[in-house]
Amino acid sequence: MTHWPLTRADITRPAYRSLAQGIAAAIDAGNLRPGARLPPHRDLAWRLGLSVQTVSRAYEELIRADLISGEVGRGSFVKSGPRETVEVPWFRARSVRPPIDLSMMTPVPLPRIATAWQESLQRLAANLPDPAMYSFRPRQTMARYGGMAASWLARCGVVVPAQRILITNGNTPGLMVALMSVAQPGEEIATESYTCHALRPAIQHLHLRIRGIEGDDRGMLPDALAEAARAAHGKLRAVFLLPSGAGPIPRMMDRQRREELAAVAAENGLIIVESDVTGPVSPRRPPPISSLAPDRSIYLTGLTKCLSPGLRLGFVAMPDALTERILNRHLSVSWMATPMIAEIAEDWIGQGLADDLLVAQRAELAARNRMAQRILGERGIGLAYGLHRWIPLPEGSDEPALVEQALEQGVAIAPGSGFAVSDRRPGLRLCLGGAGLGELDKALTIISALLPS
Repeated sequence: MTHWPLTRADITRPAYRSLAQGIAAAIDAGNLRPGARLPPHRDLAWRLGLSVQTVSRAYEELIRADLISGEVGRGSFVKSGPRETVEVPWFRARSVRPPIDLSMMTPVPLPRIATAWQESLQRLAANLPDPAMYSFRPRQTMARYGGMAASWLARCGVVVPAQRILITNGNTPGLMVALMSVAQPGEEIATESYTCHALRPAIQHLHLRIRGIEGDDRGMLPDALAEAARAAHGKLRAVFLLPSGAGPIPRMMDRQRREELAAVAAENGLIIVESDVTGPVSPRRPPPISSLAPDRSIYLTGLTKCLSPGLRLGFVAMPDALTERILNRHLSVSWMATPMIAEIAEDWIGQGLADDLLVAQRAELAARNRMAQRILGERGIGLAYGLHRWIPLPEGSDEPALVEQALEQGVAIAPGSGFAVSDRRPGLRLCLGGAGLGELDKALTIISALLPS
């Protein structure tokens, strides 16, 4: 919906959000130019069959998004100047009284994480290796920390030699270089109908196109992926998957479905980009898709969501055919991972701290998911060791209003629209890791009371 003017057929529920999105799309497409005057509230309401209050609320949303300005006595105008804002689904507004934040997916802030940082920094301070301070050669960094990366990947179920592992400053840089390596501007990336919030802006910045693929309770449908590949006539280059519970709808894809998707990818010449940011947190899970199709898979994982948010280190397992391309793309955008962070990660893994923290995270997440199950019941979808719960809402629910109501009662949650690609059914994501146990109980109780019956 990038055209202008809008018609009544363009408006869906909730109407104010649909109108705001339609105007924003027209601005982004250049069909509403900087300085253009928008219709008066009453005129647009009459034209689209809406109330004046609905139009006013839509304009207020656009003003808050810094897309338009309202001038008393003159009207509303599209703002001039460049605008490039990455929309994030989590809470980020300042507040005198910060809410209980269930909007960001993080591991549980266990006290032993702070202890691990302190002990590791003390050990390193006593004998800090020169490469941590002076290294400026990416391949030296990869060689020094490749063994550590390979051992972590083995915990995730991916066995790959160190020379085919790229170490990055977190999962997002790894995602960016993976996309840069598998597709050219104008080509398409397939993904699930709800996906990682970072994928859409990355695809937009690289001038790629995104195609949402239908799924069921087991994940993406192989037949739907095959049909999309045929319909794209060679333009579909890769499929991005979150098969192990890190997607907004937390599903653990079974082995059969993983094998079927790997087969479809092979039959249609697609590269698999598998994001597994929670890595080995969930025990006894099926093998990564990348281990089933290693010659055409890029596997992304890291330590941030498994151990500590400050330990921003990611690992990219690369197929042999794409290794040099991925390394060169990473050189152009990030050069190399920060050696000091890699040194801390190596210390944690070498000292056994990483494994101890994994065990502690599992125990704490299991308890938190039992709490969520008790309070939310069947309304919340989640995994036994997952970092979040997904709440599908009835058709016609006012998702933004629920998010606002929760915030008014001191709880920040993420709207499902921040993750939607092709599926627009309303939903909410509640993250379980960031709050204290008592705060989490209180927040989940508030959310449960707000949910439509």
